Amino acid sequence: MFPTGLSSVYSVCGDAAGIAGNLFAFALFVSPIPTFKRIIRNQSTEQFSGLPYIYAFFSCLICLWYGMPVVSPDIILVATVNSIGAVFQLIYIIIFITYADQAKKVKMSGLLMAVSALFLTVVFISMTFFDSHERQTFVGYLSVFSLISMFASPLFIIKLVIKTSSVEFMPFYLSLSTFLMSLSFSTYGVFKYDPFIYVPNGIGTILGLVQLVLYTYYSNTIGEDQEPLTNAHA
Repeated sequence: MFPTGLSSVYSVCGDAAGIAGNLFAFALFVSPIPTFKRIIRNQSTEQFSGLPYIYAFFSCLICLWYGMPVVSPDIILVATVNSIGAVFQLIYIIIFITYADQAKKVKMSGLLMAVSALFLTVVFISMTFFDSHERQTFVGYLSVFSLISMFASPLFIIKLVIKTSSVEFMPFYLSLSTFLMSLSFSTYGVFKYDPFIYVPNGIGTILGLVQLVLYTYYSNTIGEDQEPLTNAHA
């Protein structure tokens, strides 16, 4: 146990890390706006993929549920950031479906309904069959899986950057926001003694750092200065 004064400082530092994570996450959530302005302007999704938004939507829903007091006490900042994230991702998905061709409309609509049904199933199972401790563990493992799946999507971008020697598909501010958000929530998880938070966000921190290093290397080497298309390309 920490002395009272040290415990208070520890708690304040944890909350500060969580608030910083919320701010950096908001920057990450708004980063696809230029892409969707282009989609609306051209009235076409072109070659963009909607799958990253489906992954992100599901991840936000699961992490939102994990952060709710009925599942995990004292980590409400996880719930707030993911509630905002879920709204943004849903808006992006709706816009994508609106301007996609018929085949993509059907696919994306089906995936959206499937993800929503899966989330409701998780809520039902966790509330019906588990006590409070088991519920936190069950939803915690699901949140780790969903976060790692979401953080894995940059691996495709990293591969593309190396293959093409171009940072066109990896905007600097997107990579920076990913790194800072993951670092903040990893720190928040450490202060809260919650491996379900700090483990996946630690992985996200490493991947974000790799993206920043690649961006620095290839932008200096090639001198890329093109319109960013990402967060939608996978």
